Order: sequence, then structure tokens, then C-alpha cells
Amino acid sequence: MQKRGPVWSRHGIEEQGLATTGTVYWNLPPAWAYEEAVKRGEAAISADGALICHTGEFTGRSPNDKFVVEEPGSQSQVWWGKVNKPIAPAAFDRLFDKARTHLAGKDLFVFDGYAGADPRYRLPVRVITESAWQSLFAANMFVREADPAKLADFRPGFVVLDAMNAKADPAADGTRTSTFILLHLAKNMVLIGGTQYAGEIKKSVFTVMNYVLPGKGILPMHCSANYGQDRDDVALFFGLSGTGKTTLSADPERTLIGDDEHAWSDDGIFNIEGGCYAKVIRLSKEGEPDIWEASHRFGTILENVEFGPESRKLDLDSTRFTENTRSSYPITHLRNSDPAGVSGHPRDVVFLTCDAFGVLPPLSRLAGPQAMYHFLSGYTAKVAGTERGVTEPSATFSPCFGGPFLPRHPGVYAEMLGRKLEQHGARVWLLNTGWTGGPYGVGARMKLGLTRRLVHAALSGELEKAPTRPDPIFGLAIPGDVSGVPGTVLRPWESWSDRAAYDASAAKLARMFADNFKQYESGVSAAIRAAGPKI
Repeated sequence: MQKRGPVWSRHGIEEQGLATTGTVYWNLPPAWAYEEAVKRGEAAISADGALICHTGEFTGRSPNDKFVVEEPGSQSQVWWGKVNKPIAPAAFDRLFDKARTHLAGKDLFVFDGYAGADPRYRLPVRVITESAWQSLFAANMFVREADPAKLADFRPGFVVLDAMNAKADPAADGTRTSTFILLHLAKNMVLIGGTQYAGEIKKSVFTVMNYVLPGKGILPMHCSANYGQDRDDVALFFGLSGTGKTTLSADPERTLIGDDEHAWSDDGIFNIEGGCYAKVIRLSKEGEPDIWEASHRFGTILENVEFGPESRKLDLDSTRFTENTRSSYPITHLRNSDPAGVSGHPRDVVFLTCDAFGVLPPLSRLAGPQAMYHFLSGYTAKVAGTERGVTEPSATFSPCFGGPFLPRHPGVYAEMLGRKLEQHGARVWLLNTGWTGGPYGVGARMKLGLTRRLVHAALSGELEKAPTRPDPIFGLAIPGDVSGVPGTVLRPWESWSDRAAYDASAAKLARMFADNFKQYESGVSAAIRAAGPKI
């Protein structure tokens, strides 16, 4: 096979059992990746220099098509069930052969880099794709290796093989559909096919880190992170997609560490990624200037964003292809970021929820048992476009605010978080970025400016000794007064025009919390069990 690129590893793709009669492009710089993507009809270039790509049928993740290979080395440690569905090693081998055959005559693109900004704990990752733009996506999202000598000797610790146009035969291959995302922990490989959505690459590597890091005593977390005056003034923002992790962590008064995936070691926090993957639907320059500017730059990839065919100007308000329009860019595209991706221990931990019922207060402080209760519950609402079939917000509980990416039992991560919170004395907050004044369809979504004001009040210490009052059902400690925030918003039952309707909705949500938490009751303390809402 012919090899091209600035530098390629002596540990070639042959070590992954791959061969092709085409050309293998290694570690292409952005300009070269652009040229290949445009030449191959994969993408167009926007008026501002971003690369615009369309992901075809799939504009979000396909969690129901993800499987974990059931093999002796990891079988006892995997949290089997709806999230981690087992598939036989023989099925993986069949699909790997199918992918290998599919790729045999094609040009391939290889990115070698790392998951993990801290060199002591990072995982060497190789991403092999059949499209140039997905290779650039990997370069944007993971930590790049700048040393040519290290790239020439790069040996991957984990491989993502993305054969996006290869399709499974469900009857023969044991999959649900023609799409497949297979994690083989013994072979250190993720195999993807039947979907062009690049987010599968990103989240597959995160899933791997969620398996690997706890074995080293390190807590992986689905959260964004930033710091204030110094690297010891750290805040974490946990939450599922659409709850505000990226938006709220991109604070002009604080320095961004990363927008989505981090780990907490005995030394502090480090970013798992090297870039950001922001939702850009209805993105405004006034509301989110940093993300807006990053999304209008060379080197950025825009997924499923509409643009003028003649002007090449972006239409970020369009939902023609999906609500889940995305922008992938290296963290260095943000002026107020720390590319080193390493900091001290957090002072504040914020759990983000997008409450579609309009019941939870916009900000409340959680005591120790409450923090564990809400971490295991992971309540939010899935928002349109994040996953296939989700067209409007719907209530969901995702343990650790990242259930789809947890290969181990949620209790493993909760126990680790509880120890670290106690050890370092971090304050814990619950922040509702969802609805106020009524449920979805009646009330209004929390205004971003109001949410930012509440975050500032929490992180600055302004509320450290402020009086609070308990939520009547959920027992949450609600600040009695926050300058610039109406009291009726702080106390959601006062924002509804019909108090009886609020009480009914709150009782309904409380029952949902209680029903969901039954699966964890036998494995937690009485104090944690008692920290839930009162029905």
C-alpha cells in the first residue's frame, strides 16, 4: 500500500490486520485534510473557512446499536443490560472481516493521538477512517502529538476502526440493524459501521476511558470544566447533551479546561479530549461569542449545518437536516482556554438538569447524601436531535449524567465521586437549565443570562453563607435571594399561575425519581436513600 502524510508510524495498520490497495494518509494537517475532503465530495468550505459535512441518514448517536463483546477478561466487570448489550466474539470477528473486506480497495485515513491531556494517564489512540473529514474530526477532538519522532514510533493502546459505509446483516451478524458500534475490550478495538455520524468515534473512546481509568483509581466524568483566577479555582459541570455543559463552561471570566469529558486523579483534573463538540443550532454571536467565533474559523468542522449554495454563508437557525447541528474544533480555537488541559481539584461541582416539567428550582445546593442521590439519578430531559427518534424533550434518568457511556456499574463511579467530594470539600449544586413557569409547551426555557448569573453567584462564593429555604418536595436548599434573579424564578411553585398544577407536576416527577432509584437502593446507605424527594 502507498503511504502519504507528514509522518507515519512504523507500527502500521497491518498490525490491526488491515491491508488496502489504496493509499493510506497519515496524520494529515488540516489544510491537506480539507483538500482531500473537498476533492472526494465529502465536504464544502464555508465563507468563513469552516469545513461543512453532512452525516447522511444519521445525525445523532445510535445507542441501541452499541454492543460490548462478551469475553472472559472483562465479563465480570461490565454492567450488562440496556446500555451494554452483549455480543458474541464470533459476531465481532464476522463484522471485522466484513469491514476489512469493505475497506480493502479504499484509501484510508489514520490519526494517531491520545485520550487524556495528562501524559501520566493518557491512552494512545489510533482512529482509522474511510473519509478525510472524519480523520480531521479525530484530530480536532483528541490530543495531538506534535513530536514527529514520537509519531513515527506510535503504538496504539486502543484502535477505533470506522468503516462508516459497511453495513451489518442483522439476521447473520447478531445486530439490531445494519448499524453497529462494537467494543472489544480484549482486542482493544472499537468497530463502527453503518453510520457516518462522527460523534460515535468521540463517545466510543470516552466509553473506553470509562472502563480503563477506574482500574487506575481515576474517576472519568461526563462534564465540562473551567477555572477562575488560578488552576485551583476549578468548577465541573456534569450533564447530558443539551443541558449546557459547553455553553456554561465557555465563560469569558473563567478559563476553559474542556467542554465535555474529564478525569479526576489524585493530582487534580485533566481533560480527556483536545477539542470541543458544540451544538450550534440557533447559535448567536451575542449570546455565545466564543463558540460562534470558533465555528467560523478554518480548521473547524460543521456537521449538518445549512449554508447558501452561492454565498457559502452559514444558516445556523436552520433545522433542515437536524436540531443536532454540531461544531467540532480544537480547544485552541477558543481565546480563553488552557490547551494544557490540566488543573487542580475542583472547588465546585455543578449537576446540570434540563427539567421539562418546570418543577426543579434553577439553583439549589446539595448536601453530601443528596449529591450522591442526584448523581446516581442523573435526571434531565433528552432534547431534540441528540439521539435518533427524539423530536421533543422527554424525561430521562441517566446515572452519573452519562449512562450511555458507562461500561461499569454506576455505583463504581458514584463511590469514587463521593470519596473525592469528601476529601476535597467541594460544594455541589443542582442547576436547572430547563423550564420555568410551567412544563414544556406552557412555560419558558430558562434565559441564558439568568443561568449565567446563578452560576457566577455559586462559584464566586457569594452564596456560601446566604440563607436558604428547602424545596417542599425535593428538599433542595434554595437560595433565599440572588441579586438580579426574581424570587418567583428561584422558587418555581411561585412562577406557575396554577399552584395546584405545579403540585401535581412536582408529585409526578417525585414518583419518577423514586421509581427510578429503586434499582440502586440495595447498594447505598440509608442516608442516600432518604435524600430523595418526599412523596
